[in-house]
Amino acid sequence: MCHYCGCRQIPLIKEFIAEHETVTNAAGDALRALDTGDVPRAQALLSTMTAVLLAHWKGEEDGLFAVMSMDPEYAPYIEALISEHRELATFLARADLADAEDAELFRRSTADLHHHIAKEEDGLFPASLTALTGEDWNRSIQAWQSAHPESELHPAG
Repeated sequence: MCHYCGCRQIPLIKEFIAEHETVTNAAGDALRALDTGDVPRAQALLSTMTAVLLAHWKGEEDGLFAVMSMDPEYAPYIEALISEHRELATFLARADLADAEDAELFRRSTADLHHHIAKEEDGLFPASLTALTGEDWNRSIQAWQSAHPESELHPAG
């Protein structure tokens, strides 16, 4: 995880990272629940993950990703990230952790999610510091707020 560029001090990026942490914590708890045979708890945590991810992805894709993908340098990178969002969303929508195959796929998907998050936090988020204009940041923030109507960005610090 990158800690050198300062992007973590940008309120929008800070929120994206907090959402990543919420999701990875829920995933870890779900995996531990599966390990102890508590499938109902694991399934409930999967539902929590899904809800957080759907809002998170909407905020990212409609905002930061949309403005950054206008630059041909970033477009292919962002297209790949969106594809990963869609693939995981498809699985999460139908996952039944009582099914051994789905439980194993969830384990692999969780590992893939960690790699995906690293691509955002170590690549895209630092790049946003130099790539976005003030107007781009405003659009990105508005998209996050639309995806999180009951929340507001917290100042960095």
